[in-house]
Formats: sequence, C-alpha cells, structure tokens
Amino acid sequence: MTIMRIAYRAETLIDAHLVKDALERADIPAFVSGEYLTGAVGQLPALDYVAVLVPETSLPAAEAVVREVERDLQEARLALNDADEDPDSPLPAFC
Repeated sequence: MTIMRIAYRAETLIDAHLVKDALERADIPAFVSGEYLTGAVGQLPALDYVAVLVPETSLPAAEAVVREVERDLQEARLALNDADEDPDSPLPAFC
C-alpha cells in the first residue's frame, strides 16, 4: 500500500492541475484530491479542499517541483496585476 502525502494545497482547481501536470512531467505520480468538492462549496476558495498528493517516497522531489510552479504562478499573477494597472500593456485586462 502506497502512503500518499500532500505536496500542495491549491488556491484554485486550475493551480492544482498545473502542479499535478508539472509533477507528472518530472515522473512523479500525482493525484488531485478534493476536486469534486469544489462544486459543493460554491464560490468559496478551494483552499483546504483541493490538494495535490504524491507518494510519500516522492515528497522531497515533489517539493522542489512545487516551489518552481508556485514561483511561476506568482510571477504570472504579478504580471497580470501590472497589466491591469497599465493601460498601454499588451496583455488584455480582465474584468
């Protein structure tokens, strides 16, 4: 029996799948837990409902991948925020 551990607690379901995909590209098996609970909580944030799980033996390697994805997500969010504030930005502003 494989023991699974939480490698990432997701803010959104999309974030969870981005992390899962990155882990799988690094040959680390991953599973999104709580994915179907998001419909039950409606518009509440997915935090603490959705997590990405990996085998316990893969957790150290997974943590490095998760840090990289978190950094990329943070940079993308900052770029979108900057684009929202700059009307001359080539990125579209989201409503």
